[in-house]
Amino acid sequence: MRKKVNIALVGNPNSGKSSLFNALTGLHQKVSNFPGVTVDKKTGQSRINEQVSANIIDLPGTYSLYPKGADELVTYDLLLNPYSPDRPDIIIIIADASNLKRNLMFCSQIIDLKIPVIIALTMLDIASRKGIEIDIDGLGRKLGVPLIAINPRKNRGMALLKKAIGLTAVEKYQTPAWDFIDTRSLAPVVTDEIRASIPCHSDYAALHIAANFEEMDFLNEGQKLTVNRILRENHFNKTRVQGEEIMQRYARIKQIMSGTVAETDPLYKTLLTEKIDNILLHRVWGYLILLGVLFLLFQSIFTLAKYPMNGIQYLFSLLSGTLSHILPQGWLADLLVNGIIAGISGIAVFVPQIMILFGMITLLEDTGYMARISFLTDRLMRQVGLNGKSVMPLISGVACAVPAIMAARNIENRKERLITVMVTPLMSCSARLPIYTIVIALVIPNHQILGFLGLQGLVMMGLYLLGFVMAMIASLVMKVFIRIREKSYFIMELPVYRAPRWKNIGMTMIQKGRIFITDAGRIIIIISVILWFLATHGPSNRMQALDTHYAALFREYPAQQAALEKARQSDRLASSWAGILGKGIEPVIRPLGFDWKIGIALITSFAAREVFVGTMATLYSVGESPRKDSSTLRQKMNAARWPDGHRVYTLASGLALMIFYAFAMQCMSTMAVVYRETSSWKMPLIQFSYMTGLAYLSSLAVYHLFR
Repeated sequence: MRKKVNIALVGNPNSGKSSLFNALTGLHQKVSNFPGVTVDKKTGQSRINEQVSANIIDLPGTYSLYPKGADELVTYDLLLNPYSPDRPDIIIIIADASNLKRNLMFCSQIIDLKIPVIIALTMLDIASRKGIEIDIDGLGRKLGVPLIAINPRKNRGMALLKKAIGLTAVEKYQTPAWDFIDTRSLAPVVTDEIRASIPCHSDYAALHIAANFEEMDFLNEGQKLTVNRILRENHFNKTRVQGEEIMQRYARIKQIMSGTVAETDPLYKTLLTEKIDNILLHRVWGYLILLGVLFLLFQSIFTLAKYPMNGIQYLFSLLSGTLSHILPQGWLADLLVNGIIAGISGIAVFVPQIMILFGMITLLEDTGYMARISFLTDRLMRQVGLNGKSVMPLISGVACAVPAIMAARNIENRKERLITVMVTPLMSCSARLPIYTIVIALVIPNHQILGFLGLQGLVMMGLYLLGFVMAMIASLVMKVFIRIREKSYFIMELPVYRAPRWKNIGMTMIQKGRIFITDAGRIIIIISVILWFLATHGPSNRMQALDTHYAALFREYPAQQAALEKARQSDRLASSWAGILGKGIEPVIRPLGFDWKIGIALITSFAAREVFVGTMATLYSVGESPRKDSSTLRQKMNAARWPDGHRVYTLASGLALMIFYAFAMQCMSTMAVVYRETSSWKMPLIQFSYMTGLAYLSSLAVYHLFR
């Protein structure tokens, strides 16, 4: 019978942990959340040998067993919680050989937890270029645990690592009989009393319970009261104990390294990474290069995604047309084609952009440039209440706010994380793009500036820049009003530049596409079906009167069946519950230059902003098929008139409409994910209120300015 073990991968950020996880699990991995927290949990299956298989858990990167953020707290809890179902049987510590002293600090803490440990030594090529030579066998003996040199990117050392895992799983390798340092001596009475009262596997675990018992959810209230009493009676000083521990560990590490690690060249060696950083982090050229990189990222999202998006639209159009011909006419066919299929297509069509965005972001992370982006933008972000880690959620928001808000989890400071979540939807997401495109074509002339800059393109770029500027202004305001007193430190290690791992990029694209469909998709489909019902049903007396009226017209004008059917559908929509809602809000939106039909689109856009175009197509009786030329819709919208004969879509109303969509929170999926990230409806309701108010007042000002 094959033995199944839990293996946790731990290590400092940028130490090669993700590379090892991918090498061990391949495609047998999944992403979810750790129980009770919104932190990504990557798990995978691996066959170690004929007798042993493993459940691999990739824990968030951390520098020590003193947690500072939500990610590090997850690692901390899993390693110390004796009741966790994911508690590891074996811990693999990934240690960066080029920063060995700092990595051994973390290794020594893990060793003292008395869970079987294997150290996987990475970055030996970089250590060699730095002039560092390591006696691997000697270092392993002094540490008392298996030490294996690996390069998971090139599949080197993996066979030896799996052999060590197999031997550890059958208890051929065991934890050292001695402690790395004498942790009990740091607080002997406290350690003994806690071990007598609470289950823990080592003196060092007992010491951590003493230091952080209030943060440990696996302790019940009675146990916490017991620990608190023990600490109070023994005058436990957490800061002093941790300080002494760190000093003892580094003294022991220095002693171990003196006989096993040598620097053949003590002079400082300038590596290629440092030479590149002299350019990419330059106070002038660095920002210009950053703008160029971001421009290429945005351009690739729209340029590369165009072809698969067109293909998806064609397939769903073909599917809708086929089902319309096959299925008998009736409410069931209408629900399937115009409700469910339309809802699914509204999700699926944007999956290529999501996948390409995260593929590009993973490419930047893999090469090491992503950390430089955070470093360069930290000064600007900090002035408005954020920090450098906020820039990636904001960039991700250009594709979709849902995964972008989830990306804010790695911001340790609660205030900065909350502000990032609250302003990210102001970034113009890809769902706004169809609205911008059709309205710009309606109201902005296709003129050239300086002979090569298109006015329509400049307006489009201006809308994206406007979202970023407004996000910065909103952050500055929230910085004043959010009363969370918490010091913010932006500490980030700049990794070396590496060649990208295309397999890893591909797997990330697939995972993010799947997460987008499952997380946002369920909500959008449900709301789409509800909106279909509202748009196809209304007060029975009103609907019956319409049907009677048009039945008479069909009999009187048999040659105009097609035109009358389009008019009937348009009038039915106006008389439906959705139409009544549109008419009901027209007095409110009329000052912005919007009519009741735009009001219906504003309502339907809560399912997904891109529904605006489909709603307009239905309202203006262009037909259902997305394969029709979009110019037909533009012509119909261009011909729309108010009762007094004035055009509905003027420069003023068009700009007001784009500004409204640029700022308004019209996305139920985003509100749902904000609720999930903040565990409260208070924040999404505040977000909805301030963004709707901002959208309304800005649109009002723009309409009357350009009127």
